[in-house]
Amino acid sequence: MSLIIAGRFDTFAQAEAAAGQLFARGFAEDDVTLFFVNPPGQHGRFPIGGDVAVDAGTRKAGAGAGRGIVFGAIAGAVIGAVALALMQASVLVLALATGLGAYLGSLVGALSMTRDPDRVSNAPDPSRQVKTERDAGVLLAVHVNPDTRETAAEVLRQAGAKDVERAYGRWSEGRWVDFDPLAPPVPASRP
Repeated sequence: MSLIIAGRFDTFAQAEAAAGQLFARGFAEDDVTLFFVNPPGQHGRFPIGGDVAVDAGTRKAGAGAGRGIVFGAIAGAVIGAVALALMQASVLVLALATGLGAYLGSLVGALSMTRDPDRVSNAPDPSRQVKTERDAGVLLAVHVNPDTRETAAEVLRQAGAKDVERAYGRWSEGRWVDFDPLAPPVPASRP
């Protein structure tokens, strides 16, 4: 595995300027690459799109749907029973009202338990959280050794990199070939 220092920039022009500074400090062209990282959720890992198999905000939706079915069926049965008694409707109306109540209850129950995990009120303070997702932007990656990693990190910081991270990966033919956009970034420590 190769040691890699990477920095995120807003534009390709900023990343190319930083690459020029790395070249001026003696880094070889085969040790520097840049590429765009898509926003979280847009990496196309699945045939129908998305990055992860399950959305964290839907963890409790099944339980909500179950509760909704029960309450909806009860409400539908009550409405159907009232219709049966007052209008002398058939038992089919009671069954349809119960079924419709259960369906609508499951929908409302599932939706009520679906939450955006970033907006949960008991979430920890964002300033204390460790980043678990990479932000979108142009990533400038530098193949380094233990002697040059601090120099590369400092050049990226001075050039205006938003996030400077350290990683281990496969470097081949001037590229970081096993880059995983879903892997949480590990900040490069400051000297």
